Amino acid sequence: MALLCVRGPLKKLAGGEGRHELDGGTVGELLERLEDRHPELRGWILDERGRIRRHINVYVNGDQGEGRTPVGEGDRIDVLPAISGGER
Repeated sequence: MALLCVRGPLKKLAGGEGRHELDGGTVGELLERLEDRHPELRGWILDERGRIRRHINVYVNGDQGEGRTPVGEGDRIDVLPAISGGER
């Protein structure tokens, strides 16, 4: 199993849990399984075509990943919403 970690508002939508152990061969498969477990997340991470939304950053063991990125036993996947705003 891989460890998928969600942060910020995504954590609340995932039942308040930030860490999820999931099976899957790619980042995309893990994210689909996460949505299956927590339907409140649907549309927030993956778009209607199953692609990771532009404002979501995904890292696999600290390296930037994408939906097709392979994952294996013990890998850590961090899912972070992009942060914007601030003063000008």
